[in-house]
Amino acid sequence: MSENILDNIEKMLDGENKPTRAPRQSRAEAERPKVWQPASTLPEPDKQPGYAYRWVRVSTLGQSDPRNISAKLREGLEPVRIEEQPKFQMMVDPDSRFKDNIEVAGLLLCKAPMELMEQRKAYFAQKNQSQMESVDNNFMRESDARMPLFREKRSTTSFGRGK
Repeated sequence: MSENILDNIEKMLDGENKPTRAPRQSRAEAERPKVWQPASTLPEPDKQPGYAYRWVRVSTLGQSDPRNISAKLREGLEPVRIEEQPKFQMMVDPDSRFKDNIEVAGLLLCKAPMELMEQRKAYFAQKNQSQMESVDNNFMRESDARMPLFREKRSTTSFGRGK
């Protein structure tokens, strides 16, 4: 049996019975094939540094919503001009009231400086926190020591009596 092993080793060294390797694949060949997906209704705009983008409702079910767009413009959002995002040229609604801007499916693409959006985020986070505190305080006011509605999460340790 050891003779067979030695013979196989000699054959391998002589070039016989060389192990064959699979040909190497390039990265392009190893990638998964692309899968079809339905197109997104609202494509992602090309980002400009320092700006945040938002889609703002200008109409719902064919009814214009001037109150919403007016409020967003007063908050500091400004409509994005079609020249700034040329890839949207073919997607723009031809019946739009905002001719030089990007409106898709009743939504207007707007932008605002990042600092302004961070301030907005902080404002709503503080407003949310104060509302949560108000709800907790109102809830605790209804609590009775004999039958508490809410217990603080505390753990206690007690020792048993020995015999």
